Amino acid sequence: MAGKRGQRGGAAAPQAGEVAAQPAGGATGRTASAGAAWEYAPAPESREIVSISAEYGLFIDGDFGPAADGRQFPTINPATEEPLAQVALAGEADTGRAVTAARRAYERVWGSMPGAERAKYLYRIARILQERAREFAVLESIDNGKPIRESRDVDVPLAAAHFFYHAGWADKLEFAGLGPGSRADRAAAADGAGEPGPAGARGADGRAVPRPLGVAGQVIPWNFPLLMAAWKLAPALAAGNTCVLKPAETTPLTALLLAEVCQQADLPPGVVNVLTGAGGTGAALVGHPGVDKVAFTGSTEVGKEISRAVAGTGKRLTLELGGKAANVVFDDAPVDQAVEGIVNGIFFNQGHVCCAGSRLLVQESVADIVTERLRDRLAVLRLGDPLDKNTDIGAINSREQLDKITALSAAGEAEGAQRWSPPCPLPERGYWFPPTVFTGVSQSYRIAREEIFGPVLSVLTFRTPEEAVTKANNTPYGLSARVWTEKGSRILWMAQRLRAGVVWANTYNRFDPASPFGGYRESGFGREGGRHGLAAYLDA
Repeated sequence: MAGKRGQRGGAAAPQAGEVAAQPAGGATGRTASAGAAWEYAPAPESREIVSISAEYGLFIDGDFGPAADGRQFPTINPATEEPLAQVALAGEADTGRAVTAARRAYERVWGSMPGAERAKYLYRIARILQERAREFAVLESIDNGKPIRESRDVDVPLAAAHFFYHAGWADKLEFAGLGPGSRADRAAAADGAGEPGPAGARGADGRAVPRPLGVAGQVIPWNFPLLMAAWKLAPALAAGNTCVLKPAETTPLTALLLAEVCQQADLPPGVVNVLTGAGGTGAALVGHPGVDKVAFTGSTEVGKEISRAVAGTGKRLTLELGGKAANVVFDDAPVDQAVEGIVNGIFFNQGHVCCAGSRLLVQESVADIVTERLRDRLAVLRLGDPLDKNTDIGAINSREQLDKITALSAAGEAEGAQRWSPPCPLPERGYWFPPTVFTGVSQSYRIAREEIFGPVLSVLTFRTPEEAVTKANNTPYGLSARVWTEKGSRILWMAQRLRAGVVWANTYNRFDPASPFGGYRESGFGREGGRHGLAAYLDA
């Protein structure tokens, strides 16, 4: 979900709606040989590429329409607090209509459609996403608050890539080693017996195609609205399921634009449905008896509630929850490369990342130089208008999230950690928080234990690899970790001992549709991406 940030040459004087984080001492950033400071003129992306309607309806059975009771809620631009649109608030009746439409589409059209035909629709969606990439990127930055460089270079291309990748799987499921086609049906096919997959489908060699589950209820978060929709929809559709997608209440617009893309791609009505609303809408979807599979990405607290609601119902469930990832830097690591990884790991998307490297573990012998280089690097990050192509740090997604970040940062100071931020005046309107680093952090501090989900980094030190592993694993989460060292043997040694679903080595936040992603413990279970992600949507 992240591309590597380029090294900035310096910071410009603040422009309207954009403020450059300035280095201590009043300098304006690294200077050219002649002594003049590098400056960046505003480079705003035009909003004219996007047409935002005054009102948005629910997308059910191939058409947009109002909620049954007519209720609506506003969606707001977090950078300006400007109301963008009124969006339909789905209730239980709307949830029932969406699930019924999805069931009808599954039984009559999609579930029995040959995989090669399903693939054509997924390829269409992927190509349309590419054709409308600029529109999606601008809308994502407006509704979410993330910098346009990230939505343009990361979110939208990865979303399209997931549809392309899973389209390739749609007619090859019998070769995935999953479901009935992998063992029992293969043996049954040899003597002509056994129950095949949808519509009696068998592969050319007699293997039964693995069966889809039916209707998938998918609830996604606000930090990567379009990308998370693609992560959920693409494997489910490739496997032959139909979907009811519930986006976060603060970021519904790109999910609704994706529904428009489904119309443009002539996807059969009911195959994808989008219900907008708050927590009650998600709870109604999770609890609906017509849903066969629940997939959720979000907070650990809500994930636990969903687990309790689904227990005993026979529904399949995958959860991708919170994290408190460790970023481990050894004394032989390339410092400048590691610092770029640290910045990318915690300040990408304002720290609104489940796998954000919010705990920096640095070997004591290099702790001073790493923190010094880190401060130099933060001094030239640019905070401001998300639509400016020079912006590094955009707006916090909501007032609620800003209050949480503020409270946990205050707790860190109260517990004795030393707080540092580059001089960084914030815009008067909108939800903003400066890049923040805490040193002198103990493992018992809240900022070292709780997921902040914001641009806040806690720095701890270690002396030996064994101590690094102990401190890195001292968390209830288990989503991701990173190791920075020049020794391949040490990377493998650490990876075997870190209790995390994903371990990166000398890099950070690298994702590919073919690579599974997910955690365990309080970071959830199940995987998204790759063959493992397909398994969650098949009767395997």
